[in-house]
Amino acid sequence: MAGSNMMVRGNLKEVGIYMQKIVPNLWFDDKAEEAVNFYVSVFKEAEVKNVARYTEGGMGELGKVMTISFVLNGQNFMAINGGPHFTFTPAVSLSIACETQEEVDHYWNQLSEGGKPGQCGWLEDKYGLSWQVVPTALGRLMQDSDAEKVQRVTKAMLSMKKLDIEQLTQA
Repeated sequence: MAGSNMMVRGNLKEVGIYMQKIVPNLWFDDKAEEAVNFYVSVFKEAEVKNVARYTEGGMGELGKVMTISFVLNGQNFMAINGGPHFTFTPAVSLSIACETQEEVDHYWNQLSEGGKPGQCGWLEDKYGLSWQVVPTALGRLMQDSDAEKVQRVTKAMLSMKKLDIEQLTQA
């Protein structure tokens, strides 16, 4: 990790993450535990797997989370309290595929609370992480063979913040 003396030794199984080839690592200044607890509360299938805390003589505040591994809907993540060296940007976002409007509403409402709603299903949560809350119907609509229909769907989508499946389908 650039700019840091923190390292996790051993393989991913030893730190509580299922063997997954690529695990997103989310860098927080000092709110990794708070953010992870929030994310785990938002997703129905979610759990904290392992917490590594700073010990006496470590690089961080005694007892504060250094790294925390967690799972959201089967996807493994790692979060780190790495200090103020790096922040999130919208250049990287997490996309949630939603089957129903109820799912879209749930994730949008929970994740945008205290954050910043964006256009076309994008939002920034209260920790600065960008999310896309996207109905799976949008992909089907955007791949329709009728180019005029795709244009109408695109126009409708561009006018929305939280995506509305019924309005997109009617377009």
